[in-house]
Amino acid sequence: MKEKEQHINSNFKVIRYCPLKNKAWNAFVSNSKNATFLFHRDFMEYHQDRFEDFSLMVYQKEKLVALLPANRKGNELHSHQGLTYGGLVLPKNIRFKNVLHSFEMLLKFLHEQNISTLYIKEMPSIYHQIPSDEIHYLNFILNAELIRRDTLSVIDNLNKLKFSGSRVEGIKRAEKHGLRIENDDDFEAFWERILKPNLNEKHKVNPVHSLEEILYLKQRFPKNIKQFNVYHEKSVVAGATIFETKHVAHCQYISGNKDKNTLGSLDALHNYLITTVYANKRYFDFGASNENGGRNINTGLQFWKEGFGARTRTQDFFKIETKNYNALKTVLK
Repeated sequence: MKEKEQHINSNFKVIRYCPLKNKAWNAFVSNSKNATFLFHRDFMEYHQDRFEDFSLMVYQKEKLVALLPANRKGNELHSHQGLTYGGLVLPKNIRFKNVLHSFEMLLKFLHEQNISTLYIKEMPSIYHQIPSDEIHYLNFILNAELIRRDTLSVIDNLNKLKFSGSRVEGIKRAEKHGLRIENDDDFEAFWERILKPNLNEKHKVNPVHSLEEILYLKQRFPKNIKQFNVYHEKSVVAGATIFETKHVAHCQYISGNKDKNTLGSLDALHNYLITTVYANKRYFDFGASNENGGRNINTGLQFWKEGFGARTRTQDFFKIETKNYNALKTVLK
């Protein structure tokens, strides 16, 4: 390894991820206090042709103590832009002092690599196995710039709220029309007949994942990715793609056909998911309803989600100047 590809200070060193580190990376992710299957290399690399991977690994002596899933764009490093969230992945038993030193060394390494800016897309705390807000605090010390804040609509199953009257009415309409809900993992029917046509019509875009990509990911992570479809007679009329982690069921995609309000298809589907399938998960995450870089909220979408008892959590996005790494030297007294 070239000298400029790693930085050693005291007991800590930083290296770039390479395929030879695949097993070590994935094993660390499996035992982390704040990782999900999105950080597994098989998930990160399904779209590797779109990003210049620049993921980093931090060692204390010879022990791996932190990971940063990331991609490079010129003189910028981003929490991997192909993932919903990111930041420093840490083991359960790490102490604050070692997180501090790890982050300091990581920023110094980036600075020496002529990477001037690190963008961190924080993981919402509902996805943590145990408390893991060290980097959130260190961003304050570094005078990191808050560049975006999204609002997530989340149900806490330990503190449930009643469904609103409009959601209950939708559920009753679905019963009247005899809708059928199945966890049949028929991604193709949902993608081709519902999701893609809706996104193209409303926003002139395609889903983030192509049909081929979601089928590949389902094959690699069968317990984490599930497709629930709603049928009226023999036709699929709505669906939801769920990304399931230890404590959270997250709606990655939600969509229904033009009759969704008349049929109550999405209301019935989410009633089933919330009260039956994922009743024992700590959280049910509908995801963000933000537009314009977090500055605006889609009122109708937010209203619909809150009708199920979802309330607001936030996800922060920070811009960090790597040259400020020396500020972390003054934290411990």
